[in-house]
Amino acid sequence: MKRLTAILVVMVLAACNSAPKKGGYYKDDGPDASPPKNLDRVADAKPRAEPLNRAANRPYEVFGKKYVPLAKVQAYHQRGVASWYGKRFHGQKTSSGETYDMYAMSAAHPILPIPSYARVKSVRTGKEVIVRINDRGPFHSGRVIDLSYAAAYRLGLIGAGSGEVEIEAIVPR
Repeated sequence: MKRLTAILVVMVLAACNSAPKKGGYYKDDGPDASPPKNLDRVADAKPRAEPLNRAANRPYEVFGKKYVPLAKVQAYHQRGVASWYGKRFHGQKTSSGETYDMYAMSAAHPILPIPSYARVKSVRTGKEVIVRINDRGPFHSGRVIDLSYAAAYRLGLIGAGSGEVEIEAIVPR
Protein backbone atom coordinates (compact mmCIF):
# COMPACT_ATOMS: atom_id res chain seq x y z
CA MET A 1 0.00 0.00 0.00
CA LYS A 2 2.85 2.41 0.83
CA ARG A 3 4.48 1.74 -2.54
CA LEU A 4 1.18 2.38 -4.37
CA THR A 5 0.69 5.60 -2.43
CA ALA A 6 4.23 6.74 -3.26
CA ILE A 7 3.68 5.99 -6.95
CA LEU A 8 0.38 7.89 -6.95
CA VAL A 9 1.98 10.88 -5.23
CA VAL A 10 4.76 11.00 -7.82
CA MET A 11 2.25 10.79 -10.67
CA VAL A 12 0.06 13.55 -9.28
CA LEU A 13 3.09 15.73 -8.60
CA ALA A 14 4.33 15.25 -12.14
CA ALA A 15 1.01 16.45 -13.52
CA CYS A 16 0.70 19.35 -11.10
CA ASN A 17 4.23 20.67 -11.54
CA SER A 18 4.51 20.45 -15.32
CA ALA A 19 4.57 23.49 -17.56
CA PRO A 20 1.30 23.97 -19.45
CA LYS A 21 1.10 23.55 -23.20
CA LYS A 22 -1.32 25.29 -25.55
CA GLY A 23 -4.89 24.72 -24.38
CA GLY A 24 -4.06 24.44 -20.67
CA TYR A 25 -3.12 20.75 -20.79
CA TYR A 26 -0.20 19.52 -18.73
CA LYS A 27 2.31 17.41 -20.66
CA ASP A 28 0.19 14.75 -22.37
CA ASP A 29 -2.71 15.04 -19.92
CA GLY A 30 -5.31 16.46 -22.28
CA PRO A 31 -8.56 14.83 -23.28
CA ASP A 32 -8.85 11.54 -25.13
CA ALA A 33 -8.87 11.78 -28.93
CA SER A 34 -12.66 11.62 -28.89
CA PRO A 35 -14.15 12.55 -25.50
CA PRO A 36 -17.84 11.81 -24.91
CA LYS A 37 -20.14 14.35 -26.54
CA ASN A 38 -22.37 14.64 -23.47
CA LEU A 39 -19.82 16.06 -20.99
CA ASP A 40 -22.08 19.03 -20.31
CA ARG A 41 -24.71 16.55 -19.08
CA VAL A 42 -22.57 14.37 -16.78
CA ALA A 43 -24.56 14.16 -13.55
CA ASP A 44 -23.21 15.57 -10.32
CA ALA A 45 -22.03 13.08 -7.71
CA LYS A 46 -24.84 12.13 -5.33
CA PRO A 47 -23.79 12.84 -1.73
CA ARG A 48 -24.37 10.02 0.71
CA ALA A 49 -22.90 8.91 3.99
CA GLU A 50 -20.06 6.44 3.41
CA PRO A 51 -17.52 4.88 5.76
CA LEU A 52 -14.19 6.68 5.56
CA ASN A 53 -11.18 4.92 4.04
CA ARG A 54 -8.68 4.40 6.89
CA ALA A 55 -5.59 4.20 4.69
CA ALA A 56 -6.42 7.28 2.62
CA ASN A 57 -7.14 9.43 5.68
CA ARG A 58 -3.89 8.98 7.60
CA PRO A 59 -1.52 11.95 8.02
CA TYR A 60 1.09 12.05 5.24
CA GLU A 61 3.96 14.14 3.94
CA VAL A 62 4.79 15.34 0.41
CA PHE A 63 7.82 17.53 -0.44
CA GLY A 64 8.47 18.09 3.25
CA LYS A 65 4.96 19.43 3.88
CA LYS A 66 2.77 17.53 6.32
CA TYR A 67 -0.93 17.02 5.68
CA VAL A 68 -3.49 15.88 8.24
CA PRO A 69 -6.77 14.87 6.60
CA LEU A 70 -9.97 15.77 8.43
CA ALA A 71 -11.05 12.91 10.69
CA LYS A 72 -14.75 13.24 9.82
CA VAL A 73 -17.04 14.77 7.24
CA GLN A 74 -17.73 18.29 8.52
CA ALA A 75 -18.38 21.83 7.39
CA TYR A 76 -15.45 23.16 5.36
CA HIS A 77 -15.05 26.15 3.05
CA GLN A 78 -12.09 27.10 0.92
CA ARG A 79 -11.36 29.44 -1.97
CA GLY A 80 -8.42 29.04 -4.30
CA VAL A 81 -7.20 27.75 -7.64
CA ALA A 82 -8.48 24.47 -9.05
CA SER A 83 -6.73 22.45 -11.73
CA TRP A 84 -7.74 19.20 -13.40
CA TYR A 85 -6.28 15.86 -14.36
CA GLY A 86 -7.13 13.75 -17.36
CA LYS A 87 -5.94 10.87 -19.51
CA ARG A 88 -2.50 10.41 -17.91
CA PHE A 89 -4.31 9.16 -14.81
CA HIS A 90 -7.48 7.72 -16.39
CA GLY A 91 -7.75 4.07 -15.32
CA GLN A 92 -5.09 4.43 -12.58
CA LYS A 93 -5.78 3.82 -8.89
CA THR A 94 -6.70 6.81 -6.71
CA SER A 95 -5.69 7.22 -3.06
CA SER A 96 -8.95 5.51 -2.14
CA GLY A 97 -7.96 2.47 -4.22
CA GLU A 98 -10.73 3.16 -6.75
CA THR A 99 -10.04 3.47 -10.45
CA TYR A 100 -9.88 7.08 -11.64
CA ASP A 101 -12.49 7.91 -14.28
CA MET A 102 -11.84 11.29 -15.86
CA TYR A 103 -15.46 11.38 -17.06
CA ALA A 104 -16.97 11.00 -13.56
CA MET A 105 -17.58 13.81 -11.08
CA SER A 106 -14.63 13.34 -8.76
CA ALA A 107 -11.73 15.30 -7.31
CA ALA A 108 -8.50 15.16 -5.34
CA HIS A 109 -8.07 17.28 -2.21
CA PRO A 110 -5.19 17.31 0.28
CA ILE A 111 -7.26 17.10 3.49
CA LEU A 112 -10.97 16.51 2.85
CA PRO A 113 -11.94 13.02 4.03
CA ILE A 114 -11.94 10.18 1.51
CA PRO A 115 -14.62 9.57 0.49
CA SER A 116 -16.59 12.77 0.90
CA TYR A 117 -18.46 15.22 -1.29
CA ALA A 118 -17.98 18.88 -2.11
CA ARG A 119 -19.74 21.60 -4.06
CA VAL A 120 -17.21 23.39 -6.28
CA LYS A 121 -18.18 26.72 -7.84
CA SER A 122 -16.22 28.58 -10.51
CA VAL A 123 -15.73 32.18 -9.42
CA ARG A 124 -15.48 33.30 -13.07
CA THR A 125 -18.47 31.47 -14.57
CA GLY A 126 -20.68 30.97 -11.51
CA LYS A 127 -21.20 27.35 -12.57
CA GLU A 128 -21.05 24.68 -9.91
CA VAL A 129 -20.71 20.91 -9.65
CA ILE A 130 -20.83 18.34 -6.89
CA VAL A 131 -17.82 16.02 -6.82
CA ARG A 132 -16.84 12.98 -4.82
CA ILE A 133 -13.43 13.35 -3.16
CA ASN A 134 -11.62 10.07 -3.75
CA ASP A 135 -7.99 11.09 -4.23
CA ARG A 136 -5.17 13.17 -2.69
CA GLY A 137 -3.65 16.24 -4.30
CA PRO A 138 -2.89 18.74 -5.62
CA PHE A 139 0.58 19.26 -4.17
CA HIS A 140 1.39 22.35 -6.21
CA SER A 141 1.63 25.40 -3.97
CA GLY A 142 -1.15 27.65 -5.24
CA ARG A 143 -3.77 25.02 -6.01
CA VAL A 144 -6.44 23.75 -3.66
CA ILE A 145 -8.22 20.98 -5.60
CA ASP A 146 -7.67 18.80 -8.67
CA LEU A 147 -10.89 18.14 -10.55
CA SER A 148 -11.73 15.32 -12.91
CA TYR A 149 -11.84 16.28 -16.57
CA ALA A 150 -15.67 16.14 -16.56
CA ALA A 151 -15.96 18.42 -13.51
CA ALA A 152 -13.48 20.92 -14.96
CA TYR A 153 -15.34 20.84 -18.28
CA ARG A 154 -18.67 21.64 -16.60
CA LEU A 155 -17.06 24.54 -14.72
CA GLY A 156 -15.42 25.96 -17.84
CA LEU A 157 -11.82 25.34 -16.69
CA ILE A 158 -10.54 23.06 -19.45
CA GLY A 159 -9.07 25.64 -21.84
CA ALA A 160 -7.25 27.65 -19.19
CA GLY A 161 -6.15 24.55 -17.28
CA SER A 162 -7.06 26.12 -13.94
CA GLY A 163 -9.32 28.71 -12.36
CA GLU A 164 -10.44 30.19 -9.08
CA VAL A 165 -13.12 28.23 -7.25
CA GLU A 166 -15.03 28.11 -4.00
CA ILE A 167 -15.21 24.71 -2.28
CA GLU A 168 -17.85 23.75 0.24
CA ALA A 169 -17.89 20.32 1.87
CA ILE A 170 -21.27 18.61 1.85
CA VAL A 171 -22.34 16.84 5.03
CA PRO A 172 -24.93 14.16 4.08
CA ARG A 173 -27.86 13.82 6.47
